Amino acid sequence: MTTPRITVNGTEAPISPAAPHTTVLDFLRERGLTGTKEGCAEGECGACAILVARPGTGEPTDWVAVNACLLPAAALDGQEVVTSEGLATVGAAGPPGALHPVQEEMAVRGGSQCGYCTPGFVCSMAAEYYRPDRCAHAEPAEDTDPEHGPNGFDLHALSGNLCRCTGYRPIRDAAFAVGAPTEEDPLAQRRAQSPPAPVATEYVRDGSAFLRRNTLGETLRLLRERPDAVVVAGSTDWGVEVNIRARRAGCVIAVDRLPELRELRVGSDAVEIGAALTLTEIERRLDGRVPLLAELFPQFASRLIRNGATLGGNLGTGSPIGDSPPVLLALEASVVLADDDGERQVPLAEYFTGYRQSVRRPGELIRSVRVPLPLSPIVAFHKIAKRRFDDISSVAVAFALDVEDGIVRKARIGLGGVAATPIRALTTEESLEGRPWAAETVEAAARVLRAEGTPMNDQRASAAYRSAMLGQSLLKLYAQTTEAVSS
Repeated sequence: MTTPRITVNGTEAPISPAAPHTTVLDFLRERGLTGTKEGCAEGECGACAILVARPGTGEPTDWVAVNACLLPAAALDGQEVVTSEGLATVGAAGPPGALHPVQEEMAVRGGSQCGYCTPGFVCSMAAEYYRPDRCAHAEPAEDTDPEHGPNGFDLHALSGNLCRCTGYRPIRDAAFAVGAPTEEDPLAQRRAQSPPAPVATEYVRDGSAFLRRNTLGETLRLLRERPDAVVVAGSTDWGVEVNIRARRAGCVIAVDRLPELRELRVGSDAVEIGAALTLTEIERRLDGRVPLLAELFPQFASRLIRNGATLGGNLGTGSPIGDSPPVLLALEASVVLADDDGERQVPLAEYFTGYRQSVRRPGELIRSVRVPLPLSPIVAFHKIAKRRFDDISSVAVAFALDVEDGIVRKARIGLGGVAATPIRALTTEESLEGRPWAAETVEAAARVLRAEGTPMNDQRASAAYRSAMLGQSLLKLYAQTTEAVSS
């Protein structure tokens, strides 16, 4: 084991003397890279965005934008980082002092006023700028929709970046104006080389430890020795606890780079998704093959969060308002749990036992999520929230239905935000199955669905509103399916 080090803008820097809980944001700012800002410390504003070299989906390496405020610096041991300052010094292909093309477009189109959010926007925009297949999806301007530019730029790449000055229009103009990277662009050239390999890390300081092992077996043995350890992948949940609630852990164990947790297999009877794959990686590798997951991804937080968040983490926290559990419940998914003694498979419907509690035992990890095949043809994910994107849901409802000859043969409905745990709407499912997929059936089932769970009043919504939205979601699904058939 060596002293953890991060390559920042082409120069290697030791993490020491930072504490194991020190974020990448603080690590960078302490070294004078103050372009990286803290706005919310929760991963919602994007002012802290940076680029990290990660395994690619179209090239060996992708430049991925992540929230520096959430990741512990030790989690990037051996990795490569580019900040907003580095885009010009490392990524610009022009003469010394030249701006990066993304920075240039932001400047000439008035995309920055107070400037506080600008470095984060620039880093998120640069990640999309370097996305290998972006320019392949470019279309004539008249054929684009409001969220995709003629240059193939997907505005969802900026969904985790907030600005209160510009009104976003000039930022969008800048995003839609960037061209393709040139052959001389150093960061574009870097994509053709392999990303940094994961390294084993053992960083102990001031009585706290950040640990990473190379294999699942070594990690499980470590967990047996340290059952009190906090397990992190993208740290999108734990990072908030550290920043906002000042929580500290005696031991943090990272599992995000374990090869055994990063596999994705599509078989004849199931799709198996590694628990440490990020949601962005899953989305791009599945490429729509599981339509209900494809509906989930754009509504799950922001691209910055999806670049770090994992299914294993979303299930592991046991939150009743996580967005993936309702979808996975509707898909009848199971979780594969592993410990030093072996593995076991648990249906997700039996996984949650109480508020943020599950059947997972001390020393166990979620290794993967299994979605059985074939998939139901009628699916939908309805997320009711105050903001269109990057928000916590008041209610989340996922549907997966088989309708043959006008009869509902199978109905699976997952709910979030209406009970102490994510739940299946079992009574509603029963009221649908074996009956005609018709207005009378759906209206009766909607009344049943309104009574599912134990919704509560809180700052996001009232219990009455949540109940109303449950029923309305089924009516909406019926309207959408009948409209599709009639058209």
